[in-house]
Amino acid sequence: MAPRLKCLSPGLATIDTRIASPPPKRVDPFYVSKAWRDLMRQLVTARGNACQQCGRSDVRLFGDHIHELKDGGSQLDPANIRLLCGSCHTKKTAKVRASRMKERYGR
Repeated sequence: MAPRLKCLSPGLATIDTRIASPPPKRVDPFYVSKAWRDLMRQLVTARGNACQQCGRSDVRLFGDHIHELKDGGSQLDPANIRLLCGSCHTKKTAKVRASRMKERYGR
């Protein structure tokens, strides 16, 4: 009769991921600065309270850097900032990040 193989118990404990939560989002201090808030107020007054991409109005607007700060864009240049709703801002940011990763890692 051939010997039987025994299963070994796992060496690592199993972690219950249902209780894990991501760390809280930390706001970049620049985006709560007086200079940024003043510029956003000026842009909304001048351009109106509507997304410059899709035209949605009366929604929360985000100041989106056209040429992102990580890529050398100017922080407080009104020509580098457009007002976007949350949906358009999220899509644009995801697209730019994917492009940056593709450049960096060739994927």
